[in-house]
Amino acid sequence: MSKINDLIKKLCPNGVVYKSLGSFCNIKTGAGVTKKDIVKNGKYKIISGGILPMGMCDKTNRKGNTVTIARAGTAGFVNFIKDDFYLNDKCFSVIPKEKIMIDNKFLYYSLSNIQNKIYELKSSGTVPTVNTEKVSRIIVPIPPIEIQKEIVKILDKFGELEAELEAELEARKSQYEFWRRKLFNNDSECLRLGDLCSIKTGSKPKEILEIGKYEYINAGTSNSGYVDEINSKGDCVTTPSRGQGGIGYVGFQNNDFWCGPLCYQIRSLTDKLLNRYLYYYMLTNSDYILGLKHEGGVPAVNVKELQEMPILLPSLEEQNRIVGVLDRFDKLINDISVGLPAEIELRRKQYEYYRNKLLNFEEYANE
Repeated sequence: MSKINDLIKKLCPNGVVYKSLGSFCNIKTGAGVTKKDIVKNGKYKIISGGILPMGMCDKTNRKGNTVTIARAGTAGFVNFIKDDFYLNDKCFSVIPKEKIMIDNKFLYYSLSNIQNKIYELKSSGTVPTVNTEKVSRIIVPIPPIEIQKEIVKILDKFGELEAELEAELEARKSQYEFWRRKLFNNDSECLRLGDLCSIKTGSKPKEILEIGKYEYINAGTSNSGYVDEINSKGDCVTTPSRGQGGIGYVGFQNNDFWCGPLCYQIRSLTDKLLNRYLYYYMLTNSDYILGLKHEGGVPAVNVKELQEMPILLPSLEEQNRIVGVLDRFDKLINDISVGLPAEIELRRKQYEYYRNKLLNFEEYANE
């Protein structure tokens, strides 16, 4: 930061020029693609209205190191594409004109710093979009190129640190998957889920709240809201019974909660089976549950078929050992308050803080 401050004092002591995006950039929509253009092992990414590429193709219409802004879909999303790519008609490319001294990566960071404001430019309606005129009016700073490059260097370093942590987290997740499957690969007694557990469907609460005492667990992969009453005690496994997106998901409820009408609560009926062990076993074998899904108007899992799920039942001592190992892994990769997720969140907040600090200049002129 001290180097940046020194450069500002030396190169722009009276402030930094701010310009509208349309005054110094060519903002152009891409060209549409058809199904035949999309190639599984294509050379170039197709950048469209989503956060992720829509696929690959063998042709390109934009050079790399280019800023894009989604026109539709995730309208307003700012991205930076490092390699040559194909720009679809649901997205703009933002390319500085030749005479303007601006680093493309600096432009990306400047626009990312006001990402929420750019999202607010989208139109209301069935299909929200951002138009060229609104994008053209976005105001960004243009400090001397030496300052731009120094800021890019600092923010790139933050990005590299976060990427390293995320790569390590992915490696830990792979280890977690490996050990979860390895730990259950033994010669233990195998029994039916229905012989070991109760499987009950929940019910609809009187009112679903945005803030409440207890979580409302229904057909999704996360809580569906909150309630002020409970119909289920904690320490049990849950899995959706019906719904479009959640079949096969396995959750564990530590605390008392409200179980919804599209959800099964599964609880051990014997002191020979730990609920937490059951959770990890069913999570590891979620493909089995997914295989029970009946398609139709609303995909569903029949309780009688779920009762037939085979469960390996080792000794309580072995169950406790398995739970101990997997709990440690789970905390390391999923708990936002500890381990790698906590460190990634901290780095992200630091990055956002310094990005905002670095990209707010005293204004000299507003053109």
